[in-house]
Amino acid sequence: MELLTPDFGLFFWTLVVFSILFLVLKKYAWKPILQSLKDREEKIASSLQQAEDARKQMELLQADNEKLLQEARNERDKILKEAKEIGENLKSQAKQKADSESKRMIEAASESINKEKEAAKTEIKELVASLSIEMAEKILKKKFENPSEQEEIVKDYLQQATLN
Repeated sequence: MELLTPDFGLFFWTLVVFSILFLVLKKYAWKPILQSLKDREEKIASSLQQAEDARKQMELLQADNEKLLQEARNERDKILKEAKEIGENLKSQAKQKADSESKRMIEAASESINKEKEAAKTEIKELVASLSIEMAEKILKKKFENPSEQEEIVKDYLQQATLN
């Protein structure tokens, strides 16, 4: 039971040793311990401030990134719209050029056909004239084989001719 009831001497010496230890710690250890705690607290506060600044900077960067991304999207849309307009213009120009080229080709073909037609008409006329002359020549050769018939034809033509 001695352990449960402390003796006065034990209590006194425990109190003396604790007081000496307290004074030594207060004089030599508490200032460095408190200084290190204060330094640590300042470091933590500084780190928290830096983290807050970094967070704010990240928000600004994110806002800038969103702005740049929106500008890039707008620029992309503008470029696509311009490309579409250019494509439509090129398509329209190509269609107009093809139309005018086809009209020119049709006109040239029509002109060529007309020239060919006229040439064919001329050739036919020449052929008909040539055939007529040949036929007339053959007919006249047959008719003029007899001299009495020749005289008769000449007299007929002379009577039919009107003299002015």
